[in-house]
Amino acid sequence: MRTIYTNGAVYTGALPLCEAFVQENGRFLYAGGTEEAMTYRTAETRVVDLDKRFVCPGFNDSHMHLVNFGYSLQAADLSRHTSSLAEVQEELRRFHRANPDPAGGWLRGRGWNQDYFADVKRFPNRYDLDQVSRDVPICIARACGHACVVNSRALEITGVTGSTPQPEGGRFEVDENGEPLGIFRENAMDLVYNFIPAPDRGEIKEMILAACAALNRYGVTSSQSDDFLAFPNVPWEETLEAYRELEQEGKLTVRVNEQSQFPSLEELKRFIGAGYNTGWGDSWFRIGPLKMLGDGSLGSRTAYLSRPYADDPGTQGIPIYTRDQFREMIGYAHEHNMQAAIHAIGDGILDDVLAVYREVLERCPRGDHRHGVVHCQITRPDQLEAFRELGLHAYVQSIFLDYDIHIVRQRVGEELAKSSYNFKTLMDYGVRVSNGSDCPVEQPDVMAGIQCAVTRKTLRDHLGPYLPDQAMTVQEALDSFTGAGAYASFEEERKGRICPGMLADFVILEKNPFETPVEEIAGIAVLAAFVDGKCVYLRENRENRS
Repeated sequence: MRTIYTNGAVYTGALPLCEAFVQENGRFLYAGGTEEAMTYRTAETRVVDLDKRFVCPGFNDSHMHLVNFGYSLQAADLSRHTSSLAEVQEELRRFHRANPDPAGGWLRGRGWNQDYFADVKRFPNRYDLDQVSRDVPICIARACGHACVVNSRALEITGVTGSTPQPEGGRFEVDENGEPLGIFRENAMDLVYNFIPAPDRGEIKEMILAACAALNRYGVTSSQSDDFLAFPNVPWEETLEAYRELEQEGKLTVRVNEQSQFPSLEELKRFIGAGYNTGWGDSWFRIGPLKMLGDGSLGSRTAYLSRPYADDPGTQGIPIYTRDQFREMIGYAHEHNMQAAIHAIGDGILDDVLAVYREVLERCPRGDHRHGVVHCQITRPDQLEAFRELGLHAYVQSIFLDYDIHIVRQRVGEELAKSSYNFKTLMDYGVRVSNGSDCPVEQPDVMAGIQCAVTRKTLRDHLGPYLPDQAMTVQEALDSFTGAGAYASFEEERKGRICPGMLADFVILEKNPFETPVEEIAGIAVLAAFVDGKCVYLRENRENRS
């Protein structure tokens, strides 16, 4: 059905705002003035008065973990109960009482952050979780997803002891007697995750649908998602087929561009050999770039730096891959015309990623490759210059400032801190910068992400501004969550703007962010979200902004 929307404040992807647009059969037909919009009216046309509401293209979260988000919705939410270790323990007990027979037999939680603990400033350990239960295996993932903690029962199931070899690209901690403390970082987490029962395809589909519904509440209509290694004991084919089945069933409400991660070069070769590559698929589910996890996170001190951590000189973090391994996988993808997007939080691992990109582009030049770096947090001026020289895309998460402002100077020192999270510098260099949440590391709250990008302050205590010269304008922040995300997936001619021929994905907001005080942007509610011209979320009056 053709629908004309009038009397709005419509951001098409460019200023000035217009007041009307027309959509039909999942595509925009027109955007501009009301008088001309009404010339598209027929006897069957529906006309909607927007009552001055703000409309913009649907939000595109350019890096997240959609399946893991759905999986986390089945676990204890420790992100809201992380003010103390004691509170984490009590929330796990409460969740267990409410779920005495948890899925897979394991009691799971996610979202704790030791830096927010008021009682002890340390990771939980096996003995802390034993106080919750010694009978049921427990596994709780840190907010960043780069570390987990288990209890003694889980250690018994996994068989991990003090004599278990430390895995490449990860480690588990032991006490002074050489006994495991139940703390696993990076690749060592697979020593645990391989023993948690794998979900079947039907369960994965349920996770996807739950995640899509939650994303729609935040106005997210497109997601660039890293899912293939969500479960180390589930083949990537199962996740791919789960998406394809949901698409065929007409149940997807978020368009997904898969950031494809593999455990080895052999699996990447098998994937490409099966005919999959960047751009395979359609507007609902597409294959995106090769995704590689270069290092860990700043909060868990596993991001790999070029120097020791300022607040823990005994470590520089954990590199997941060597430069040779990067060279093999990125080189193979590049030679087969596959895009690449590499997770790099620390400047140490970024040195390796940039060096390999430079090598493969010199050996096999290719225009408009759109290779990129995910996170781009701890950077040096020379590395920012390299983004411009190499034509790289930056997948950033401005929402990370909400937590990282509290710790970045302590973690990396003042010298590195002053050239980190330099998103505006990248934009000034002509680098395309798209935004996201890394959900479930953070909630996929786009309005909160926009506020952090514009204010460079934390959301609750308004600490900052951190490097205020790196603040985006409201328009730049909006574009980073719309058009720039479409560009990252080679879809800028398909979505990310409200103009004729583009996919009719759009959101209606409670207030106009261009006219809202910048420190109130996070409070702007999403009233409705539309994908393919169809409403996938409509806010009820009783709902609170979350």
